[in-house]
Amino acid sequence: MKLLFLFVDGVGLGADDREINPLARAVMPNLHALLGGSRLLEETAPFDGTRASLRALDANLGVSGLPQSATGQATLLTGINVPREIGYHYGPKPNPAVAEFLRNGTLFSRVSQSGKRVGFLNAYPPRYFDAIQSGRRMYSAIPMAVASALIPLRTAADLYTGQAMSADLTGEGWRSHLGMTDAPILPPRQAGQRLAELTTAYDLAFFEYWLSDYAGHGQDMGAACTLLETFDSVLGGLVESWDDSNGLALITSDHGNLENLGTRRHTDNPVPAVIIGSAEARQTFTKGLHDLTGIAPAILRHLGVDGT
Repeated sequence: MKLLFLFVDGVGLGADDREINPLARAVMPNLHALLGGSRLLEETAPFDGTRASLRALDANLGVSGLPQSATGQATLLTGINVPREIGYHYGPKPNPAVAEFLRNGTLFSRVSQSGKRVGFLNAYPPRYFDAIQSGRRMYSAIPMAVASALIPLRTAADLYTGQAMSADLTGEGWRSHLGMTDAPILPPRQAGQRLAELTTAYDLAFFEYWLSDYAGHGQDMGAACTLLETFDSVLGGLVESWDDSNGLALITSDHGNLENLGTRRHTDNPVPAVIIGSAEARQTFTKGLHDLTGIAPAILRHLGVDGT
């Protein structure tokens, strides 16, 4: 059984308030269809439908302060309550205490060491690697965990040959923001189909979508709704191409942010876990799932890794 982990940064389950929550306003027919016509709001969870389930996950983890990216992502990737272990939430980039968790025993290393195939589907432009090598930039939590598991980060060559996805999923940002005018562009629905297609080569495929967190910090309702509506079109392509009998697609986050544009800070709201696949597989996956620490064990059980 396969699993696609679609990580969406900085998205919580908020109130049904169109003034501050773009998830209460954006036109997202594909997501709403999965949720039985409901929106991605705190009041919608828990939900079990024909093809999808929704659970609300606690991102606070019993630690004071607002959840942050590095500790939240480290928790998702390890199943360890990293904020509790170090005594605080931390981010955006890992400090040495968080990095220690990311270098040993993450989903990437455990699944890879079990002999199963792992694919990290994000492509990075040349200037990213240049900045990492020069020390001008440091890894965020997810690429740090990938590199520590000796899984290569994908390059522009992989994007151009269709073996990886751009951070915005469509490739438009490589042209408009990076100036790479010959970068391939995928219509959103086709991008979702490409995600499903790439996943077939792996037991665990992972994609990091961080634009949602940037949109939350930007506090621009129009831009946030446009982002969500494009993402929903990608989701539509993914869902129509996904074979439920072959595994699960998981969409979840590390902390709240985008669901409350009334603040530039993160929120203490729960985060969604949307699971797409057969009813039987979803029932097994969601058993006992209530906070970020449950994601990694559920994935390992699903993949049959290390007797979990």
